[in-house]
Amino acid sequence: MRKLRIGYLGPEGTFSEEALVKFASLVDYEAAAYLTVYDIFQAIEKNEVDKGFVPIENSIEGSVNVTLDLLAFSFDLKIEREIIYPIHHYLLGQEGQDLSQVELVVSHPQAIAQCERFLRENLPQARVEVASSTAEAALKARQLGKGTVAIGPERAAKIYNLKILRSRIEDFEDNLTRFVLVGKEEPKPTGFDKTSIVCFIYEDRPGSLLGILQEFAYRYINLTKIVSRPTKKALGDYCFFIDMEGHKDDETIKDALRCLSCKLRKVKILGSYPRES
Repeated sequence: MRKLRIGYLGPEGTFSEEALVKFASLVDYEAAAYLTVYDIFQAIEKNEVDKGFVPIENSIEGSVNVTLDLLAFSFDLKIEREIIYPIHHYLLGQEGQDLSQVELVVSHPQAIAQCERFLRENLPQARVEVASSTAEAALKARQLGKGTVAIGPERAAKIYNLKILRSRIEDFEDNLTRFVLVGKEEPKPTGFDKTSIVCFIYEDRPGSLLGILQEFAYRYINLTKIVSRPTKKALGDYCFFIDMEGHKDDETIKDALRCLSCKLRKVKILGSYPRES
């Protein structure tokens, strides 16, 4: 039987790839690296890959807006599963490297933001440079030598032959990223599910959000996330991303979505899928 082909944010040595490797025990797959979330989604539409594995939320930095926007505005793909993965940042460099002599720190913007306190206290003299991925940062640290270090996952040290100079340097211990498996299928209810939707209102007026939330409150549906995002159409024109416990085929959720469809310009279901506890 053909292996499932899954696109992820590459190259090797990114947190997405590290999380996907951990996910490997759940499914037999072949990985394909892409540079952007858009590239992954486009590859699914073109049938180059079967699924995409992308970050959608971080416990420190919040929602990954590019993933939300592509799901809402650009592609008709479905979230098929969520995977919550602990993110630990490592300072990577050459063996015996003295931190007082480090002139440059390289990493992805999210990683830099999640290690600000460590950088301020331990590498105040170093210049910080942004890379497109933690993998690119690790490669640059290997190429430039002892004046440069990278922030990245533990796996990147093995792939790019670097030493771990400091472990778990993130500012907050409970640093979790929620990844989602995206594709064209709609999973069947499992009894322990989550539904993600985006609500588009007709116009901005007092009580717009309250009118949406009441439909869930009346039915005792537990919401796990509410995020507003601009619709890209006009200044001040927003839509609302909502995650809730339960499957779209559950009677209470089906009823709530039916009522919302009557009062809103559009309700788009991004997916009903098994949730992690």
